[in-house]
Amino acid sequence: MPSPLQTAPDTVPRTAGMHITILLVEDHDMVAEAIWLALDRTDDLEVVGRSLSVKDALADAARLRPAVVVLDRRLPDGDGIAAIPTLKAAAPGTRVLVLTGEATPAVAADVAGAGGSGLILKVGNLGELQAGVRLVAAGEVAYSKGLLSGALDRLTGRTADLGATLTPRERETLGLLGDGLGTAEISQRLGVALNTARNHVQRVLGKLGARSQLEAVAVARREGLLR
Repeated sequence: MPSPLQTAPDTVPRTAGMHITILLVEDHDMVAEAIWLALDRTDDLEVVGRSLSVKDALADAARLRPAVVVLDRRLPDGDGIAAIPTLKAAAPGTRVLVLTGEATPAVAADVAGAGGSGLILKVGNLGELQAGVRLVAAGEVAYSKGLLSGALDRLTGRTADLGATLTPRERETLGLLGDGLGTAEISQRLGVALNTARNHVQRVLGKLGARSQLEAVAVARREGLLR
């Protein structure tokens, strides 16, 4: 079965007229400079600020309200993954893409469980990072190749009868998520507008108590809503 999450390809088509603002949270100057240049050299991506720590990131995200935060996992004052819920609370609507030197499926599951939208390895190419930013800004998720295997089994499930609250259309949407479809593909499959498909996905996540598509699929499997 296809993965329930998208693996960031090297390129993702740009959406006409889309302008994505980015807050870069990275304490190493050389790494930050390379990432900033790579992201800022395309006309649809704009780095609007850089933070050196979790504390600075929270203040900067609340002030700048970027579309995407590219967040280093290891920062001088804490773990970037652990800071994701607080970061999203400080800047509602902002999506978080974690950047790290090394990771495992367990770490990918931690990112999804914390409400992150993706995890990209620093050892990958900069095109993958650009593609990941575009994916999460569009409401999708992006993980470097090889990080998803085993991640579903590591996410916690729920015990309530969650399926009873889903409408037939929401169950259909959940099934398509389980088949590995992204929001744009769900829109086409259901024959609805992209924003309508996004609303369906968000309602499914809300009813399942999930903070990401990956967690929603994991919960649904555990509760017997997906086979």
